[in-house]
Amino acid sequence: MNSIGAMHYLLDVGILPEENISVDEYPYSLPVCRHLLHNTIEFHPQVTFFIGENGAGKSTFLEALATATGFNPEGGSINFNFSTRSSHSSLYENLVLNKGVRRPKDGFFLRAESFFNVATEIERMDAIPAGAPPVINSYGGNSLHEQSHGESFMTLLTERFRGNGLYILDEPEAALSPNRQMALLAGMHSLVRNNSQFIIATHSPIIMAYPHAVIYHLSDDGVSAVKYTDTEHYIVSRNFLNKHEAMIKELLQE
Repeated sequence: MNSIGAMHYLLDVGILPEENISVDEYPYSLPVCRHLLHNTIEFHPQVTFFIGENGAGKSTFLEALATATGFNPEGGSINFNFSTRSSHSSLYENLVLNKGVRRPKDGFFLRAESFFNVATEIERMDAIPAGAPPVINSYGGNSLHEQSHGESFMTLLTERFRGNGLYILDEPEAALSPNRQMALLAGMHSLVRNNSQFIIATHSPIIMAYPHAVIYHLSDDGVSAVKYTDTEHYIVSRNFLNKHEAMIKELLQE
């Protein structure tokens, strides 16, 4: 693997098999969990992607991984400790994390679906009198609620992510235009050069094109590493863009 400076904070993950685990019950019925009961998943020192159809368990796995690492299940940094609605599974309790010698100095868990709650928590914390600078100063100084979803996420990337960090992102493309997805790639690369490690669940063929990465495909068959150009996301996008008129006619039966 090409290591251009990123620290290897998380090495791999597995599940500690216990008698009370049933592969017929959620979340252990998910293919990714069945895989982890007998195998570990090794993380790339720079960027690891998890891809697959909806329902494959990407978000459930990333949520459990982030929680086991010490992040708030709804997102935020290690220092966030709030709960709008407790919906995370108990999977994190049985994850076995193999960590590197060094520890990250920064970190963040981004869940696209609950980033609104993180923005609200920042405002709540800043409303409490304290002797420290406002939390929002670390996010550019302007309320994240006063920005579009895409703007607030790019602010997170450019203002909050400081490097030397572990960043776990669940479908970051949900808020980003194609141009900003490419900007995300550039920002990720800068942070990787500054000793950062990313673990990302995504559907975006733009984001998963990052060259210094490993891509894991989650399916009913389990977990397998796949080349970027062999992913369904790349193949379908390429074919659609190259033959969009013919494909539209076929899809719409015209």
